[in-house]
Amino acid sequence: MAVRVIKLGSPRHPDEGVRLGTVRRPPRGVPRARYARENWFDVWLPNLSPSADLLRQTTIGADGSGFSTLERRFRAELKQPDASHLLDALAALSHVANFSIGCYCDNERRCHRSVLRSELKKRGARIE
Repeated sequence: MAVRVIKLGSPRHPDEGVRLGTVRRPPRGVPRARYARENWFDVWLPNLSPSADLLRQTTIGADGSGFSTLERRFRAELKQPDASHLLDALAALSHVANFSIGCYCDNERRCHRSVLRSELKKRGARIE
């Protein structure tokens, strides 16, 4: 059992389990009924994405500049009780169920899902 950190819209792994979309907005132009069928996500979980304010305040350049600011501020957001408790629950679930979390970004190193991976590891999650 484990959690996978994936790019939303990518092909599913056979043992992936439920796919959680940790994004602020659902995919544009895709009807809700097609989210799972088209490998976006089964459950939308915007609580584990950077806040709208943080996204408005932070610009990430093509070279990755600005990501360290987003990362630092997003980690602070994840310390808030709602997000922190949710991360604790997902870390615990990773020991008894397969599931995945993801975002649309192509490069995980410049994406909030790298922060989620790190925070889940800190909480003892099993990560594939």
